[in-house]
Amino acid sequence: MLPARDEEVDKIVGLTVGADDYLVKPFSPRELIARVRAMLRRPRTVYGGTPTETVQPEVEPFRIGGLVVDPVARLVSVDGEPVELTRTEFDLLASMAARPRAAFTRRQLIDAVWGPDWYGDEHIVDVHIGHLRRKLRDDAVEPAYVRTVRGVGYGMSAG
Repeated sequence: MLPARDEEVDKIVGLTVGADDYLVKPFSPRELIARVRAMLRRPRTVYGGTPTETVQPEVEPFRIGGLVVDPVARLVSVDGEPVELTRTEFDLLASMAARPRAAFTRRQLIDAVWGPDWYGDEHIVDVHIGHLRRKLRDDAVEPAYVRTVRGVGYGMSAG
């Protein structure tokens, strides 16, 4: 928070309602940059909403039919052939592959990939799923990997 109020009670309320830091105006731009850098060093959340370590723990690649998703190396292959994905496409696929039996709403996928503070049209997920299917050579009518769950969103296919 960057308020003009410097009272202790204001700081306590601000931090209690969810602020990560409280810097009173006027402030030094150098101090703001130092605080932002310190926050960027903090652990962040990934797929399951759990904090990451400084070094990401080893996770076995996810295998669904001929699809292999390696979340540590951020590599994807279909039938042994590498598939080039954007960061967003990879994060969508890895989020679903981590829980292959689950059906995800668009909002759940947005929270996992863009973060819970993202605001906009939830159908952005549909656009990225379309790109993902094209790159995986997956058919939306008879999906081998990414299935549409009517009235819910998306999930992984049994293959």
